[in-house]
Amino acid sequence: MAPTKITKTIKLADGNHMPVMGFGTYKIGDQETMNTAIDAAWNAGYRMFDTAMLYRNEDILGPAIQQLGLPREGLFLTSKVAEVVQGYDRTMKAVEGSLKRLQTDYLDLLLVHWPVREYFFDTWKAMEQLKADGKVRSIGVSNYTISHLELLATQAKEMPVVNQVEYHPYLNQQALFDYDQEKNIVTEAWSPLGRRAVLDNPMLMKIAKHHQKSVAQIVLRWELQHELVTIPKSTHPDRIKENAEIFDFDLDVDEMTMIDILNRNERTGNEPEIVYETGKQY
Repeated sequence: MAPTKITKTIKLADGNHMPVMGFGTYKIGDQETMNTAIDAAWNAGYRMFDTAMLYRNEDILGPAIQQLGLPREGLFLTSKVAEVVQGYDRTMKAVEGSLKRLQTDYLDLLLVHWPVREYFFDTWKAMEQLKADGKVRSIGVSNYTISHLELLATQAKEMPVVNQVEYHPYLNQQALFDYDQEKNIVTEAWSPLGRRAVLDNPMLMKIAKHHQKSVAQIVLRWELQHELVTIPKSTHPDRIKENAEIFDFDLDVDEMTMIDILNRNERTGNEPEIVYETGKQY
């Protein structure tokens, strides 16, 4: 068995490095569950932990890291600026709150959670300032389309190094992914398993059987081979471990193509343009 490479990192456009795979904490809402999940993830090799102001669990992720005695310098922490606190001053203040809840003096990556028209440029200006102040090491966005990125480029001093978007076999966002690559922006997949919608797909089940892996492992491997960063989430220690065991096999070109053509442009989450226009998720 090859040694795990879950700790492998990729270089971002700003020179910093981020792990190729992380652990999502969305919907983990109590201290005991968080401690168990983070402990299992750490032991499985995960070093990147993804949260957001909107998840309302920064105040249990921070204590979990402390209680488990995990070394801050060995972790890559991501959080995201919620729509309700966008704008220059509010973003600056909100991030102070995040740092306090996470019990750290810096974030490795801070993302704008959704594009919001009213505060679009002011929020990004705050992000650039937070990076200059050393409060965050890298800045990026989440749920931005090509149009949003092109608009941002008209005023940004520096561009996002990461764009975290919904990505799975039923929504592979090929054009956006190609654009991100061209602009040296790393695409990161949230909902990498399509909120479990893809797990009973017959074609994926067939490929999984061939490799003696689970469908989830096949999908995560597909994303990894497409050079996406992926952040699966689970509260089950055995599944957390299983999701990390995708570094000991490869999908061949035909298998990759077969998964590519499963795309249906089918979202499980919000439509970014509507959030941009209304300033809130629906």
